[in-house]
Amino acid sequence: MPHGIGHLIGIDTHDVGGYPTGTERVNKPGLRYLRARREMLPNMVFTVEPGLYFVDDMLNDAKSLPEVAQYIDFDKVAEYRCVGGVRIEDNIVITESGYDNLTACPKEVDELESIRAVAYKQ
Repeated sequence: MPHGIGHLIGIDTHDVGGYPTGTERVNKPGLRYLRARREMLPNMVFTVEPGLYFVDDMLNDAKSLPEVAQYIDFDKVAEYRCVGGVRIEDNIVITESGYDNLTACPKEVDELESIRAVAYKQ
């Protein structure tokens, strides 16, 4: 997946600084797209970007690798392929004891279905 802990947020939306000087990128599947590889300190603000994307090239590669393909229900992928993908992004500020989530939008299935039901009534 190309998403996880995202990037710093500062003056720019995709603020620089995720890789301090001397920190090399890891060129391994699942890690090569990380945009932040540093110690997270209090008052830093990051995105958290879990996502699921249906990328044809990646799916074709996965199908050809039995050690990966065994974990993927390709019939289910085909059913949802037309969606393209989904990402639920949060913005968090690191605190002394953990983090505060700055994002206040619905994410639970019942909350989303409630919003959707209202939209269909209009």
